[in-house]
Amino acid sequence: MSKKVVIASNCHTILIQQLELKGFEVLQQPNISYRELIEQTDDMVGLIVATGIHIDENFINHAKSLQWIGRLGSGMEHIDVEYAISKNIKCVSSPEGNRNAVAEHTLALLLNLMNNIHKSSKEIGNGFWLRDENRGEELYGKTIGIIGFGNTGSAFAKLLESFNVTVLANDISKKNFSNHYIKEVGISEIFEHADVVSLHLPLTKLTKHLANDPFFNSFKKPIYFLNTCRGSVTETKALIHALIHKKVKAAGLDVLENEKLNSYTQKEKEELDFLLQHQNVIITPHIAGYSYEASYKMAKILLEKLELM
Repeated sequence: MSKKVVIASNCHTILIQQLELKGFEVLQQPNISYRELIEQTDDMVGLIVATGIHIDENFINHAKSLQWIGRLGSGMEHIDVEYAISKNIKCVSSPEGNRNAVAEHTLALLLNLMNNIHKSSKEIGNGFWLRDENRGEELYGKTIGIIGFGNTGSAFAKLLESFNVTVLANDISKKNFSNHYIKEVGISEIFEHADVVSLHLPLTKLTKHLANDPFFNSFKKPIYFLNTCRGSVTETKALIHALIHKKVKAAGLDVLENEKLNSYTQKEKEELDFLLQHQNVIITPHIAGYSYEASYKMAKILLEKLELM
């Protein structure tokens, strides 16, 4: 009987090598479509995905032989985990593998914005050597609001310790994590005191468009805003309003509501153009958790959780 595993993503070679050592027939198809993947389900015992394909009830009903689903990275919102478990399909993810990469990228965005690095570099390319206009702010001593204190939120907080900051952290499920520089708080305290706000949340019904107009209007002072989790946690038009009205002094985004740029409506193009042309906005293409090291660690952690190492 075939032991087929489909990897519907790019991945580290250790993942393929180890699965083959365990006797699996491995098909890596990073560009496979949903329909094409369903056609592979007859003898599929294992599936590994990243973020591209939704594994819904319909797919699971087709996958009669499926025993486990592995998620490279964090966030299981595109997998119907509850239904899969009801069909005795094991579901695991590997957020521990890329949390440090996300944390470092988030810190890089923040330091870049606070010191006008991207902005001033572009100005020099246009023939302007502007020092006073690009005077930066120090992170040292600031108050950082972290919303979502799981793997990536806590890893970001760990990197911040040497800057002598106060971290105000909010999480709806994790409790009792305060220490000498991290304070577990309600979100209202973040609104009151934060100089910087960083989102580290899964995408759920509760978190979609969490960062909306009322959210940005609740801050008592202009903030540096960071989103390296899921694009739809931030409402793009609300962020634009906050930038226009100086509620947000600068924004660092690794994610967008719609990351398929060739599918944009006219309105989406206009919103993206506004953000790209804003001197205090940096956008990167969902690469925060995409380091070489993270690729290896995510693969290794998946194998360990699936008991295939």
